[in-house]
Amino acid sequence: MTVLVVGGGGREHAVIWKLLKDNKDLKIYCAPGNGGIRKLCECVDIKATDIDSIVAFTKEKKVDLVVVTPDDPLVLGMVDALNAEGIRAFGPSKAAAILEGSKVFSKNLMKKYGIPTARYETFASAEDAVNYIKKENSFPAVIKADGLALGKGVIIAQNLEEAEQAVKEIMCDGKFGSSGNHVVIEQFLSGFEVSVLSFTDGKTIVPMVSARDYKRALDGDKGLNTGGMGNISPNPLYTDEIAEKCMNKIFLPTVDAMNKEGRTFKGVIFFGLMVCNNEPYVIEYNARFGDPETQVVLPRLKTNLLTVMNAVIDGSLDKIKIEWDKKAAACVVMASGGYPGKYQTGYPITGLDSVAEDITVFHAGTKITGGKIVTSGGRVLGITAMGENLDTALDKAYKACESIHFEGSYFRHDIGKTR
Repeated sequence: MTVLVVGGGGREHAVIWKLLKDNKDLKIYCAPGNGGIRKLCECVDIKATDIDSIVAFTKEKKVDLVVVTPDDPLVLGMVDALNAEGIRAFGPSKAAAILEGSKVFSKNLMKKYGIPTARYETFASAEDAVNYIKKENSFPAVIKADGLALGKGVIIAQNLEEAEQAVKEIMCDGKFGSSGNHVVIEQFLSGFEVSVLSFTDGKTIVPMVSARDYKRALDGDKGLNTGGMGNISPNPLYTDEIAEKCMNKIFLPTVDAMNKEGRTFKGVIFFGLMVCNNEPYVIEYNARFGDPETQVVLPRLKTNLLTVMNAVIDGSLDKIKIEWDKKAAACVVMASGGYPGKYQTGYPITGLDSVAEDITVFHAGTKITGGKIVTSGGRVLGITAMGENLDTALDKAYKACESIHFEGSYFRHDIGKTR
C-alpha cells in the first residue's frame, strides 16, 4: 500500500512514524516533509497548499491513501479535490473544515446548538470592535482573528491599550492577512486547559487520550503565544467525570450540529477546552491533529493508525476498538531564538545521535543541507519521551534536550510543571 502524507512539521513526522511503526511494508511519500521525515520516507518538493500538484502526484504514483494533516489545505478543499478524482483521503471536506477555518462560524455554531463556550461578539469593523471593548470594560479580553493564523491569532489583552493595539494589528495592519477581516471578542475564562483530539466518521466520535498544551513562549506561561512549546498526556486534571460531561455536552453535540448544517465531519476534531468550576467550555476547534499534541498522543495509541483512518473514511468507526497505552508521554519543543518573532535559520543541529533509544525526536523545522540537519523554522524539534508517570516522562525528555544543541536554541523548563 502507498500513502502520501501532506505537510512538513512535527505533527506529520509523528503521523509517519506511527504509520511505519504499525505497518512495516508501507510505502510513504511526504509533501514537502522535513529533515527528520526525510530519514523515514521519500519527500517530494510540493507545497502542502498546492492542490493541483498533490492530485497530479497522487495519480502518477497510484497512491492508495492521502493523509491531509495541515489546516490550510483542508480549508482550501484538498480532500474534496482528491475525492473528486476517486482518491481516498483522510481529513474533513472544505465544508466541514470551516469549523477551524472561521472562528465566527464556529462560535455561531456553538451558540445555535447550545454548546458551552465563552460569551462573545463578532465584528467586521475595527471601530465597532474597540467601542464594544470600551463598553464592556472587562479585562483580560480575548481577541481572535477569524481565520487561520498559524496558531498565533489569539491575543489576550490585559487592558484597554493592549486591546486597542490587538484590534489595530489584526484588522488594520493586516498582521494575519484576510484572516483578520473579522474578529471575535470573547469573555476571558479562568480555569484549566485541556486538549482532546477525537476521531470521527460523522456518526461515531472516539476521543483520544487527553493532553495539555503550553502555548506561551516563556516559563511561567509568559511571553507571546506560539504554535505550542510542549505537551503532556494525560492531562492529570481531566477526570472521568469531566470527560463524560464533554462527551454529552460538547463532543456528540458538535458532530450532530455539523450534520444538521450539512457539513458532515470525517477526520480528527481537536477540542481546545477550558474547565471552569468543573464545567467544560470550548475555547477553539481545530479540524485536524494538533501540534504538538500529536507528538504525545500517537505514541500512546496501541491500535494500528491506518486501521483507524480507514474506518473513519468508510464510516465504520463503531466497528473497531481503539486502545491506549497507560504510560504517560511528554514533549518539549526546542525553538529558534527569537521565535515566535524574528529568528535566524540554517544552524547545524548536533547531539541528535546521542539521545537515549527510548526518546523520539520529532522534527518540526529542519532540513538537510550538505548532508547535515540544520534549522529551518521557529519550532525546530519536539523531544518526546514516555514513562510510567508524567514526572518520569518529563525527566527523560529534559535530559535529552540538554544533549541537543543548535545556535540560539531555547525551550521552556516548566512543561508539565504547571498543570
